[in-house]
Amino acid sequence: MKTNKSYSKRMKVTRNGKIVSRGKGQNHFNSKESRRSQLNKRRSVAIVMTQKSRSRYLPGFKVAKTAPVK
Repeated sequence: MKTNKSYSKRMKVTRNGKIVSRGKGQNHFNSKESRRSQLNKRRSVAIVMTQKSRSRYLPGFKVAKTAPVK
């Protein structure tokens, strides 16, 4: 399968291999929202995916395998 480029641009792999993403459709139309909800929309969301799903849906995403921190 091909990687969805528009979605993969919103994703980032952290140092520990977690995938975090911005929410969709939160760039504008926020002026009438309360300040608290505006700031909540800017937060990143962690995405939980198994290695099998990650290799199937995100084949272009390389995740560095690191040893777990003790």
